[in-house]
Amino acid sequence: MTAWLPTVPALPAGDQWARAGAVGTVDQVKRRPFSRPVPPVVFDRIFAGGFTVLIVAALAWAGWTERHEGIAATEWIKAAMQIASTVALFWRRAHPIAVGLACGLLSLPEQAVATPFAMYAVGRYVEDRTKVWFVVVPVSVVWAQPWAMPSTGDRIGNILIGLAPALYGLYVASRNRLIAALAERAERAEREQELRAEQARSEERERLAGEMHDVVTHRVSLMVLQAGALRTRAPDQAVRDAAEDLRLVGCQALEELRNLVTILRNEDRFGTSAAAEPAELDLSRLVAESRTAGVDVRLSLEGAMPPASPVVVRTAYRIVQESLTNVHKHAPGASVGIHVRHSEGWLRIQVVNTAATGPCELVFPGEGTGLTGLRQRVEMVKGSLRAGPTGDGGFAVAADLPVATAAGTPAQTPSGAR
Repeated sequence: MTAWLPTVPALPAGDQWARAGAVGTVDQVKRRPFSRPVPPVVFDRIFAGGFTVLIVAALAWAGWTERHEGIAATEWIKAAMQIASTVALFWRRAHPIAVGLACGLLSLPEQAVATPFAMYAVGRYVEDRTKVWFVVVPVSVVWAQPWAMPSTGDRIGNILIGLAPALYGLYVASRNRLIAALAERAERAEREQELRAEQARSEERERLAGEMHDVVTHRVSLMVLQAGALRTRAPDQAVRDAAEDLRLVGCQALEELRNLVTILRNEDRFGTSAAAEPAELDLSRLVAESRTAGVDVRLSLEGAMPPASPVVVRTAYRIVQESLTNVHKHAPGASVGIHVRHSEGWLRIQVVNTAATGPCELVFPGEGTGLTGLRQRVEMVKGSLRAGPTGDGGFAVAADLPVATAAGTPAQTPSGAR
């Protein structure tokens, strides 16, 4: 019975992103490792370490070139203070105010090369703008050393140069806050749109429930009443039996319609049946009805059938029901084999019928949407559905439905799923 179904080979562990439903990880797989952003702490260490090494190398070169002239002790102290200012940049993100003040003090004897970077950190990472200006303005003045400048223009220019990194840091911080606010606003608008869409779906479900109750249920009720009247008035026993069968089928249809209307109208129950009590799949009634209608149906069950989610059980029931209905419509005289198997957390269903042995005498309206609806049902429960003609002129429908494990988590996609 399973020979007609091609088996899709299992994908390696590294290729699991290619499965349906995992498209979101494709970009992660394709992304190059070097395109990942560097963590801030690592960047600070690399920056401060590289800057320190560069300053040490420059001071060492200057000392080497002037070794014959002699180097005063004050020059060694200034060199040590320059190195200390660059080392302080290791903590510029965690403690920007402390680093800024330290660089300001180290700039008293001579302008510390790390002070502009410390001023940027104060403007970028300090949230309190009052503290920013209380730190930036005096440190910039100390770093600019206006008392050593010959003219007023030079003094003002040096102070502005000291303030520029802090102003740029303030700009970057404001820009990031603006981007974060816009992103939050977009997320909030998206959530509101989803709520409006859910409300529209609820209203549409309510409208459909009303239409089904007012139109479909009314027509089926009339059919049941007419079948009951025919059963009591018909002179022929065969006609009375057929009328009784028609009345029973109509009553079953009414019961299913009422259940469907209840589900559509109850928003708390709709779409959350997976959290309800587990149900068991029972196909004996469908098989008995088809046999009564003259269809040769064989049902085989393999493996223990544990209780599963009501959504999964209902989907499995509809798959078999729609397959048998298609046999009644399009394959008169055909025999049907139903194979249900539970393995590795998956419920596998196969319905295969042979070629029709008689002509299709009845034409049913609204054909062509049954398999499409089944496929949508199966995709909603993260399963797979395959349907197509067999080599001997028959037709086959196969489905794999996930069954929740004991821990309540769905099984992984089987190798044959698409």
